[in-house]
Amino acid sequence: MTHNLTEKLVISGLRFATYAIVIVIGYILFDIIWHGLPVLDWRFLTEMPRRGGAEGGIFPAIVGTIYLIAGTIIIALPFGVGSAIYLSEYASRNRLTETIRLAIITLAGVPSIVFGLFGLGLFVLYFNFGPSILAGSITLACMVLPTIIVTSEEALRAVPKSFREGSLALGTTKWQAIRTNVLPYSFGGIITGAILGIGRAAGETAPILLTVAAFFLPRLPKSIFDQVMALPYHLYILATQHPDTSKVLPLQYGTALVLLILVLGLSLGAIITRSHFRRKYRW
Repeated sequence: MTHNLTEKLVISGLRFATYAIVIVIGYILFDIIWHGLPVLDWRFLTEMPRRGGAEGGIFPAIVGTIYLIAGTIIIALPFGVGSAIYLSEYASRNRLTETIRLAIITLAGVPSIVFGLFGLGLFVLYFNFGPSILAGSITLACMVLPTIIVTSEEALRAVPKSFREGSLALGTTKWQAIRTNVLPYSFGGIITGAILGIGRAAGETAPILLTVAAFFLPRLPKSIFDQVMALPYHLYILATQHPDTSKVLPLQYGTALVLLILVLGLSLGAIITRSHFRRKYRW
């Protein structure tokens, strides 16, 4: 009887915690959509900002965010997947590789402001890239790289060992076996982890604050060495630093809604990609 009562209390506590989280998240989403949707129109999305961002649109911030996301993908995805393939398929299980894995997991939990300071010192100052798309993209790539490596390695390890052995038994090289019999079956998990990691990067403020972002820059970048506006930093300045807080409050909600749509779009893309590859490659 005591065990049954304890089990019921535990289940009730878990149910309450789940419902509480859903309610809080639902309220936040409702508040952002309710206040941000009236601001969201074609002019807000396509016009340049005016009067220090207090008027006009957020088009440069949208473009700058897309550039940073694209740069992060181009840099982080090949290095992350390549590192995961090496650790999963080629590296021996010894103290060195275990230390490397521990370091990668540790880096995944490092605060984003630390990556921002690292990017400032190395890419902005030492390599003399200056505050630029290149410096910001490399910094964000360094930040999401541990997440991509860990999720990709787990996706590769989930593929049954018999797939590799069967391919090798037919006379293929190890790389051919990985390319034809391992990667296709793990691709859904790899892409899901990559997109979710990059979705986190899309909403980060601290790394881009120190390496690339400008608050008021009513023009589009012409090269990877230009500064850009970005939605997270633009929202941060509107919410905390702008002198006319009451006037820019609708712009805060509108910017937050656009950023939310962008991040949710990346997450939805990850879910669709994962479902597609799970249907296509089954074992």
